[in-house]
Amino acid sequence: MKKQILALAAMAAVAVSGVAQAKTIKVGVAAEPYPPFSTLDSSGKWSGWEIDLMHAICKDQHLDCVVKAVAWDGIIPALNAGQIDVIMASMSITKKREKVIDFSNKYYVTPAAVVAPKSATYKATPEGMKGLTIGVEIGTTNQAYAKKFFGKTATLKTYQTQDQVDQDLAAGRIDATIADQFALEGFLATPSGKSCCKLVGVLPYDNETLGTGIGAGFRKSDSKLRAEFNKGIADVRKSGEYDKITKKYFNFNIYGN
Repeated sequence: MKKQILALAAMAAVAVSGVAQAKTIKVGVAAEPYPPFSTLDSSGKWSGWEIDLMHAICKDQHLDCVVKAVAWDGIIPALNAGQIDVIMASMSITKKREKVIDFSNKYYVTPAAVVAPKSATYKATPEGMKGLTIGVEIGTTNQAYAKKFFGKTATLKTYQTQDQVDQDLAAGRIDATIADQFALEGFLATPSGKSCCKLVGVLPYDNETLGTGIGAGFRKSDSKLRAEFNKGIADVRKSGEYDKITKKYFNFNIYGN
C-alpha cells in the first residue's frame, strides 16, 4: 500500500509539473483598432474576426494562446526578440518579410481600396487622384502599393496607424486613403465613417507589393509552431468553423481562391 501511495504521489507530481511547464503562446496583434479584424473594448478584451480565428486555431491544436498588443512598426522585431511567439495582425505575406520571418499558409486575402469624402467625384486611378494628398499607414503593403502606383501623381502622407489616417480623413485633413478593402469597409460601417466618407474604388491587385495573402508570422526557428498553425488553419476550414466565424463579420468570401 505504501508503495502504491508513493507511486500515485509521484504521478501527481509529474502531472502538476507538466501543467506548470506548459508554454503560453503569445500572439502579437497591432496595438490599434483594426475592425472588424481586431478591436479592444473598455474592459481590455480583444475581439474581432482575426481574434476569433486565432482562438479557433489554438483550440484545435490544444495551444494556450494569449493576445499581446505590439506597435505595428515594431511587431517583427518583437517576434524575433522573443517578446511574442506569433504575429496575427493582418500581415501580408511578402518576399521582403519572408527574408526575416516565416509565414503560415494564408488565411485570407484582401485587395487595396480607396476611401474618400462623400463629395469626391474622381476615379480611383493615379490620374484621377493627381494632386491629392493620400494618407497611408507607414510600414504597410498599402504604403508600398501607393508609392508604386500613386507616388508620382499624388502626395503621400504617412501615419503610425490606420486609425489615425481614418481620423484625419474624417476631419478633412487629407483627400483620401489607400488601405485594405475589408478594413476600410469596417471603418465605413462606423458612425464616423458613415457620416464622412465612401468607397471610391477597389484597386487592381499587385502581388509585388500586396503579397500572396495574409498569414501568421513566426520566427524562422519555430517550424513546429508554424506547422501546428498550418494544421489548425486547415482543420478549421475543413470543419466549417472558419465559415462560421467569417459569417459573423462578412457576407462574402474573404479567403480567396
